Amino acid sequence: MSDHKPGGVADAGGDGELEAVIGLEIHVQLATRTKMFCGCELSFGEPPNTRTCPVCLGLPGSLPVANARAVHLGLMIGLALGSELAPRSIFHRKNYFYPDLPKGYQITQYDEPLCRGGELGDVRIHRVHLEEDAAKLIHAGASGRIHGSDTSFVDFNRGGTPLAEIVTEPDLRAPEQASEWLKLLRTTLRQLGVSDVNMEEGSLRCDANISLRPRGSETLGVKTELKNMNSFRFIERGIRAEIARQEEILAGGGQVVQETLHFDPASGSITSLRSKEEAHDYRYFPEPDLVPVAIDDGMLAAARADMSELPADRAERLQRELGLSVDSAQVLAFRTELGDYFEAAVAARAEPAPPAQGLANWIAGDLVGRLPEGQDPSDSRVEPRALAALVGLVAERRVSVGAARQVLDRLIEGGGSEPLAIIEAEGLGAMDGGSELAEIVAAAVAANTDAAERVREGNAKAIGPIVGQVMRETKGRADGTEVARLIHEQLGA
Repeated sequence: MSDHKPGGVADAGGDGELEAVIGLEIHVQLATRTKMFCGCELSFGEPPNTRTCPVCLGLPGSLPVANARAVHLGLMIGLALGSELAPRSIFHRKNYFYPDLPKGYQITQYDEPLCRGGELGDVRIHRVHLEEDAAKLIHAGASGRIHGSDTSFVDFNRGGTPLAEIVTEPDLRAPEQASEWLKLLRTTLRQLGVSDVNMEEGSLRCDANISLRPRGSETLGVKTELKNMNSFRFIERGIRAEIARQEEILAGGGQVVQETLHFDPASGSITSLRSKEEAHDYRYFPEPDLVPVAIDDGMLAAARADMSELPADRAERLQRELGLSVDSAQVLAFRTELGDYFEAAVAARAEPAPPAQGLANWIAGDLVGRLPEGQDPSDSRVEPRALAALVGLVAERRVSVGAARQVLDRLIEGGGSEPLAIIEAEGLGAMDGGSELAEIVAAAVAANTDAAERVREGNAKAIGPIVGQVMRETKGRADGTEVARLIHEQLGA
């Protein structure tokens, strides 16, 4: 096995002579009703140790049975990532002792995983395999002292939860790239419906394998592993801190030790959990109580039938069919709630019909920027049809951009489906380029003599104060392009 488990692409920083090599291991809780190898129902937030049975507690004589739904969801993940699906895969026992592992081993997959290879974006996938989760340790600390000692408790409700572990190749080079790629993966998995990918509840957890090497070298450095990071900001900060730690060690002439680490987001410190184990440390051997998983044509057909359009495919379609820019298409496709709102607005057939690119810009820019942080546009009072109509009016120059933003504020506050009615009621319709606007421009030029002189001398940016005064006088009704034209005309610039 490779010493480095797989990851995306960016820059280590520091003195420029080293580059970071990052691989990710992502644990995804699968959206099944029951656990991986028993019939206990899954639930978050239940009283401790109320979702258990002899199988997930590892009691003698209990026998596991693989969850068919989990295998189905694993196949969907493999298909979405373009992986090679194993016609036959088997489960193994991964042996290690820890208080949250009652059997003394974890049932997982080793050398015959469900999926191999594939890619998402510019990151290659090493493998996808199925396994069970461990239980949850709760450290009471000083508040939980019993008989004078600190106490830890074990909640076995989570033990046996079905997981898909997605391991990338070491393709990532920067903390920001790792975070952005993980966001793409989360959107893809959510769109597939294989998991709720709720990071706050632990449905998506990420480990990062990090090493440094001389820039341009093909030889991997000694890696460390950051465990169980559960937010994008946490992941970025943790990887950045570990890169800095390794840079400091190497700059001082030391050697990085292969180990498993914990990043504390509160203090920003990194501490060692244990020396990093190799495969032989776990004494893998085939699980004798489970038969191999044999994938037939019917299982593959069922997995394909359940798949929805993936974010990357949606982005390509929005570019091809609606002429969106690459950046706009990716923003809408990778943020499902924005893409759904956009397509609802396009389908509303508002009159006048809005240009697709303009509509995308207004949704991702003005609408999102005006809503409370985290609010889904579909949960706002702005109906997709109303925004589409407003953008269409802007495109026809029946309302200026500034006035349209005022209308959007009214829609956010009070709703409504007819922006034209708001425009007419509040007198926000666009001004024409007649004598009234020319007089307002002349007054603004006269009031801003310094700016006017700089514009005459060829300083294009100096026009700002003059335009700003015109917009204030017209309450945003004037067309910015026409205002700029009149200013240059009157100044002879």
